[in-house]
Amino acid sequence: MHTTALPLDAYGAGIALDEPFRPVARQDPATRLADQVREALDLLGHDPAAVRAGWRPGATDRLDDATARRLLRTVLTVRGPGPLPTETTRVLDALLAGERLTRDTTDASSLPTVRDTLPGTTYPAADRTALWQGDITTLDADAVVNAANRDLLGCFAPMHPCIDNAIHAGAGPRLRADCHTIMSLQGHPEPTGTAKITRGYHLPARYVLHTVGPIVDGPVLPQHQQALAASYRACLDLAAEVDGLRTVAFCGISTGVFGYPRTPAARTALDTVADWLDRHPARLDRVIFNVYADDDRAAYVRALTGGTQPR
Repeated sequence: MHTTALPLDAYGAGIALDEPFRPVARQDPATRLADQVREALDLLGHDPAAVRAGWRPGATDRLDDATARRLLRTVLTVRGPGPLPTETTRVLDALLAGERLTRDTTDASSLPTVRDTLPGTTYPAADRTALWQGDITTLDADAVVNAANRDLLGCFAPMHPCIDNAIHAGAGPRLRADCHTIMSLQGHPEPTGTAKITRGYHLPARYVLHTVGPIVDGPVLPQHQQALAASYRACLDLAAEVDGLRTVAFCGISTGVFGYPRTPAARTALDTVADWLDRHPARLDRVIFNVYADDDRAAYVRALTGGTQPR
């Protein structure tokens, strides 16, 4: 079994990591997003992925706007990482750019620190970290962390509510293509506790850090804790290799379908990040712990306050 992960210098040039993303087209204010959705569906009509999704060309007029957008997301979700025709790429770029403009984004550097929100905490990195509840695909950070699977190609299940699916949907199909390039160079699945980095494309974040956390089916064992800590360290170590990367936002690695209980996962995340920041005091400006649901936030608050809820 392979356990060695491909280092950044072996794949960075292959995915043009250091080049700013320049889309083929930007959103035309005179064009409705719904019209671009239908145009993209028509252009993708003969793609095998569209056929698998049950789409047939020429039927866009029979779909309402929401159904058409869900169908387009489904087609892109089940589609493999092969290249798209230039015109299809142009339409998708304009659509995704336009959709990003319609969503409110949050500036990661402006978030209150853990110290600000939980002044009674004894967390040693409280002044350099933030706890933020929201949609990570709307966070304007230098890098966001994706909880990936071992194939590192994203989730192929249409509308699945995992973070992997959401990040790939927001970034667009170039993200899967980059991941495929990396995995082809590596030649074997991504080991647990390691990380890769790509550009963020149509996300507000400039980069995406992809990591594979441990799967827990039963009690949390020491090897689970060690593997989870390794995922957090691998993301931070990799972020530190990229010039200008100063803010990193973590999702709850392994706490979704991978089954890691939320509160012990939060404690491991907090401890690992605090230890890393202590060892690299000037490298990052802010690390954000992103939570989405109320029970995710409650797990972090418990870990940060020793179980005592703030007043």
